[in-house]
Amino acid sequence: MSSESSKKRKPKVIRTDGAPQEGKRGKGDADQDGRYYSEEGEVDVRDPIKDYELYRDTCQELQRLMAEIQELKSRGIKDNAAEIDERRIPSSGHFLLMSKLHLLSFRVCLLEGGDRASSPAVLLLQAKQKVDAYHLQLQNLLYEVMHLQKEITKCLEFKSKHEEIELVSLEEFYREAPPEISRPAITLSEPHQQTLARLDWELEQRKRLAEKYKECLTSKEKILKEIEVKKEYLSSLQPRLNSIMQASLPVQEYLFMPFDQAHKQYETARHLPPPLYVLFVQASAYGQACDKKLVVAIEGSVEEAKALYKPPEDSQDDESDSDAEEEQTTKRRRPTLGVQLDDKRKEMLKRHPLSVTIDLKCKDDNVLHLTFYYLMNLNVMTVKAKVTTAVEMTTAISAGDLLSPDSLLNCLYPGDHGRRTPNPANQFQFDKVGIQTLSDYVTELGHPYVWVQKLGGLHFPKDQPQHTVTANNSLSASHMELTVKLLRSRLQSRLALHKQFASLEHGVVPVSSECQHLFPAKVVSRLVKWAAIPYEDYAELPYTKDVIEAGLAEDTHLYYMALIERGTAKLQAAVVVNPGYSTLPPVFSLCLNWKGERNSSNDDNIRAMESEVNVNYKELWGPKPGYQLLTNQLQRLCMVLDVYLETEPHDTSVEGPKEFPQEKMCLRLVRGPMRLKPFKFNYPQGFFSHR
Repeated sequence: MSSESSKKRKPKVIRTDGAPQEGKRGKGDADQDGRYYSEEGEVDVRDPIKDYELYRDTCQELQRLMAEIQELKSRGIKDNAAEIDERRIPSSGHFLLMSKLHLLSFRVCLLEGGDRASSPAVLLLQAKQKVDAYHLQLQNLLYEVMHLQKEITKCLEFKSKHEEIELVSLEEFYREAPPEISRPAITLSEPHQQTLARLDWELEQRKRLAEKYKECLTSKEKILKEIEVKKEYLSSLQPRLNSIMQASLPVQEYLFMPFDQAHKQYETARHLPPPLYVLFVQASAYGQACDKKLVVAIEGSVEEAKALYKPPEDSQDDESDSDAEEEQTTKRRRPTLGVQLDDKRKEMLKRHPLSVTIDLKCKDDNVLHLTFYYLMNLNVMTVKAKVTTAVEMTTAISAGDLLSPDSLLNCLYPGDHGRRTPNPANQFQFDKVGIQTLSDYVTELGHPYVWVQKLGGLHFPKDQPQHTVTANNSLSASHMELTVKLLRSRLQSRLALHKQFASLEHGVVPVSSECQHLFPAKVVSRLVKWAAIPYEDYAELPYTKDVIEAGLAEDTHLYYMALIERGTAKLQAAVVVNPGYSTLPPVFSLCLNWKGERNSSNDDNIRAMESEVNVNYKELWGPKPGYQLLTNQLQRLCMVLDVYLETEPHDTSVEGPKEFPQEKMCLRLVRGPMRLKPFKFNYPQGFFSHR
């Protein structure tokens, strides 16, 4: 290989002073003169300031070359490749120079002794070691501070056992503790000694209480032994009492003192719900004290009542039978939504298994049977009524609703129809299961009258928020007497009407001997028809609108039609009988068919006839309690119809005698511009006059 080719392969290097060299030599490479290159020697010879300036100039030159290369590349011209190569070669030399300067700057770190220890790298290393030492000291101090803070917190949060003890107050301590324990001369000035003294006093007290506790235990054991002896005596006494009670049954029956039966009833009463229990107790007490004809009893299944309050027992056979039950349930069809709602309704309207019955006996041996139920989920009471008569009564067609269980007790108190639940909370329960109103179920469940709730001690205020309603004995007791009187009066009035209707349907108006003086000896007009009518037919009559608008006719009242005749004259009377008869009088609306249709709207005398029976009804009450009011009103209608017809002027254009000759003695036939007739009967004179 020739020398020319060897010269081409030798790379050019840049000298440290910026001049290019023929080749790069290593640490121990020799130059042409036979001398070796040494980096340690070069470090000693070089000037740091000049190396810094050379490093700075090299960086600036390299930055300039890189900017030019970037600009040439950004142009994207192919002819610029040669120019880029021309700038790339010196850039590489500058990189090598920077590398060497960087190596020489850190070479001094490997040297020892002499002035090299003051080089920047060594100074930097020493400073870093000093910072690390200070940082380690700081961490040690912070750890000690954290440890001390934890100890302080632990000491501050320390709670002694004596703090959990509730010590007596200082006043009580110094008042009751003996001086050898309290030591007021020392403890008043030293809180620590005071606390120790209080703890000593607490210990002394507890020792005394422990001794007292032992004495109480001994006394307790003694008393328990006495109780066991008495229990044995009582357990042996019960069979003897049962035998005595069994032997005394004939005596009880003979003396009408059923103690055994009463005892059984009170045992059964323990399983009644609170409202029925209050009703049973108060009704029994009232019967014993004030009304011997009131009989109270309990009906129903006691076993079912006991089962309601028993917790469900865990059955061990459930696991063994679970597979068979699962197979059966999978085979069954899933109940539809309608079936589920029906089940929910039945569950909501469920009655308690036990009920309370009250029998009210009247003087004529007629009995009103009342059965009271309790709806457990609705928290209301209901009642069903039934009447038993002493003798078989004549069946009257118009008397069908008088003793009906659905209407017998309507409006016992004003406005109490018994169709809606008195508990406002029930409406929210009804909405969940699709019940519109309770009136659809009263035939089966009974009527939830307000007075029934009060007899059971239940009160549901409408102007106050609903809380849990509990049975109140005082509320039941305050309403018991009045309610029993109203019930007995209702039964007697309905039975009296029942008898009267049987006569009225046969055209006979029964007038008792006590009421004969209210009417003249001869009454020509007679009742020919008496029949019950529905409310709808009554409302359609043109001459009853005033009564309906006045609120005197409701769908809970009883409606009848009476027809009174005399010759060609026919008087129709639409009668409204209030459920509270005879305290509230019947209301009559009249229409006379004679020479046209006459009623209160076109004839003042018809209005006066209505006033005779509707306004002046107190004259017709008769003997108390006034159950003959209705028949007396009908008899007065017959009387005033006679007066009306007999005082009418005779039509001279018609030949023949007068159709209604005057048989009643009247002072004046008519009076005033309204030409009113004398409808008032004066007894004992026997003449008619104006009011």
